[in-house]
Amino acid sequence: MKILTKSLVVSLFAAMYGHTTQAQTFVQAYANIVNQSSQSGILTNLTEFENLGVKYRGTAAQANTLEWLKNKYLSYGYTASQLTEDTFTYSGATCKNLIVTKIGTLYPNTYVIVCGHYDTITGTGTNDNGSGTVSILEIARLLENIPTEYSIKFINFSGEEDGLRGSQHYVSTVVNGTTPKMNIKMVFNIDEVGGVAGKVNNTITCERDTSSPTANNAASNTITNELIQCVQLYSPLQTKLSYAYASDYMPFQSNGEVITGFFETNETTFAHTVNDLLVNMDPVYVFNVAKAATGATLHFAKATTSAILSREDFDNTFNVSFFPNPVKDLLTINKGKLEASHYTFSILDINGKQVLNHKVNDAKLLETVNVGTLSKGIYMGVLEAEGHRISKKIIIE
Repeated sequence: MKILTKSLVVSLFAAMYGHTTQAQTFVQAYANIVNQSSQSGILTNLTEFENLGVKYRGTAAQANTLEWLKNKYLSYGYTASQLTEDTFTYSGATCKNLIVTKIGTLYPNTYVIVCGHYDTITGTGTNDNGSGTVSILEIARLLENIPTEYSIKFINFSGEEDGLRGSQHYVSTVVNGTTPKMNIKMVFNIDEVGGVAGKVNNTITCERDTSSPTANNAASNTITNELIQCVQLYSPLQTKLSYAYASDYMPFQSNGEVITGFFETNETTFAHTVNDLLVNMDPVYVFNVAKAATGATLHFAKATTSAILSREDFDNTFNVSFFPNPVKDLLTINKGKLEASHYTFSILDINGKQVLNHKVNDAKLLETVNVGTLSKGIYMGVLEAEGHRISKKIIIE
C-alpha cells in the first residue's frame, strides 16, 4: 500500500516524460484467453482471502494464506516443482515469498515477473492487497497451459507493509544471488486494484519509473505505454498515466530493472484499517483489472498465435524443454509439468547411438547437464520417466 496521494504531480511527470505510443495489434487469440476470466471465481477468491484474517508478519493467518496460495496454484495445474519459497526473517518473525515459475519456449532464461504482496496490516486487506493477489491468481490460472516465448515468474511477496521487506530480500538474495544474475525482461506489479464501492470505477492507473537510477526510465515509459494499450485492447477500462513508488517493484527499480504497475484510480480511504473489506470495494472492477492484466501478460511474455494454436502438442509433452538450444556447454532440462522425482536423460547422435546418459534423482524443476564433451552437430535429447518418453532435437555448437 502506498502512503502518498497518487494524484499529485501526475501532469508534471506527463509533461516531463511525454506520453507517446506505438500502435499495438489486437490479437484475437489473446482476447479469447482474456475472455475466459471468471468474475465468480475472482469474487470467491476475494471472499476466501478476506476470511483468512489479518495477514501480518509471524501470524497464523499469514502462514495459512501462504498455504491457500500454494493450493490455488496447484489446483490450476502447476506442479510442486514449479513452486518455490523464499524465506526471510525480520523483527523476530519468519516470512515467506511464494514464487511460481513457468518456463518460456524461446527465452527460458529471461523472465517477465508479475508480482504483488499478500501480507496485510491491521485489517484483512481485501483491497490492499487481496485485489492484486486474486488478479495474479487469475492471470496464472489462464496462462497455465499457454506457451509463452519468455518465462514468467508469478511472485506473491510478504513483508511489503513493513517496508518492502520481501521484495528487497528477493532482489538481493535471489535476483542478484543467481550466477549469472537473473535476466529480467520487466516487472509488472499489481497493488491495490479493488476500487471504491458506490463509485464509477472505470479507470486503472498505469505506473512508470520516474526515479533514480534514470537509465531504466525510458524503457519503463515504453512498456507502460504498451500496458496502457493492452488495457484498451483487452478490457473495458480507461487508463491514467502516473508514476511508480512505494510498492514491491521499487527494489527491482533500484536494481536497474524495468518496471511498470497497476494501482486503482479511485483510491480507497480504508487501506490499513479494519474496514478494508469486500463490502467497501468493487469486485467487478477487480474482474476488469484482471482481464487487462492478463492481456498485458500475454503481450509481455509473447504468447504468439502460432504457439497458442500448438497448445495440444505443448500439453502432450508435459511442457518439457531443453535449453539453451543451440547449446555449447551446459544444457538445462526443464521437466515442466512432469510429476516425476526420478528420470533418465540421454542424448542420441544422428545414427541413434547413445552418446550421453544422465540419471537424475530427487529432480527439481530445472536440472543442468554438461554436454561440452560432445562434438558439434544435431542430436536427439530424450527424457524418460514413469513410462513417458519425450524427445526433442538438440543442436550442439
